[in-house]
Amino acid sequence: MCATPLGHLDDVSPRLLQTLRDAALICAEDTRHTQKLLSRFEIETSFTSINEHSSPAKIEAMVEKLVAGDNLALVTDAGTPGVSDPGPALVRAAAARGIAVSPIPGPCALVAALSISGFDAQKFSFLGFLPRKPGKIRKSFTEALSRGETLVFYESPFRVSKTLRFLAEVAPDAPVVVCRELTKQFEEILRGAASEMAEVLAGRGELKGEFTVVVGATVAREIEEDGD
Repeated sequence: MCATPLGHLDDVSPRLLQTLRDAALICAEDTRHTQKLLSRFEIETSFTSINEHSSPAKIEAMVEKLVAGDNLALVTDAGTPGVSDPGPALVRAAAARGIAVSPIPGPCALVAALSISGFDAQKFSFLGFLPRKPGKIRKSFTEALSRGETLVFYESPFRVSKTLRFLAEVAPDAPVVVCRELTKQFEEILRGAASEMAEVLAGRGELKGEFTVVVGATVAREIEEDGD
């Protein structure tokens, strides 16, 4: 399980590069994205896609390669595989056959965002990507905030404004750190209350980049469920 840079390719580790060079095959979430990394470091290892659309037969074919003695390297588009991506399917299948699964540690947007938030990270809840329906989003926030812990979630540029608006409905004063394009050229860190951040992003129109949002521990207020 090979962690790759979030954006800045200088974050790559020597161990990662050697692992990718030595692997019999690289399993990538998106081969187009992985090609950029391999080209930058002149890595000529063959690669294939393993993602949410991969069939059980393809997963099994990868496992058979492992059984035959090949070393496979699994990478996500950016960060640590297995964290909000389809990587666990191959891990489970390999582990079930008694095959050793080793981590090649490195960047992770979740941890990077927590480290700069200034919030308590002794206990936190990671929500991954939230549901799409408004009622379920509000419920997710309310339940998570009830634990009195810092929250972290990922969001796309197409949904982040609405998601923060739903957070503001249940906890308008919650302290929030919005991280956009971590480690990349246009990295941006915004800090403020949930209601303020919702307004700031909504006022920008079309957004670009990947978002990681950290919410400081607070208390959610009671809201009426709308049944969505």
